[in-house]
Amino acid sequence: MQADPKKIIRLLKTARGQVDGVLKMVEEDRYCVDIVNQILAAEAVLRRAHCEVLRAHLSHCVAGAFGAGSKDARQKAAEMIDIIDKISK
Repeated sequence: MQADPKKIIRLLKTARGQVDGVLKMVEEDRYCVDIVNQILAAEAVLRRAHCEVLRAHLSHCVAGAFGAGSKDARQKAAEMIDIIDKISK
């Protein structure tokens, strides 16, 4: 992985803490809107982690494969198309 591991770990631990908080809120039968807002916050942190990893992958792995004229450049492009398809659903 080319992304900064410390940054990704921090983001994922933050998301994990938020999900734990959501679970506790559900167990305590808290107000629905408060739960939804906390879920949205967790999703936002996961999105940031996702974007960081994807950005690094594009900048290093994909760009490197195309720059070197590597055989796996087409595979890297296909992987990115799959990711874009998943994101757009």
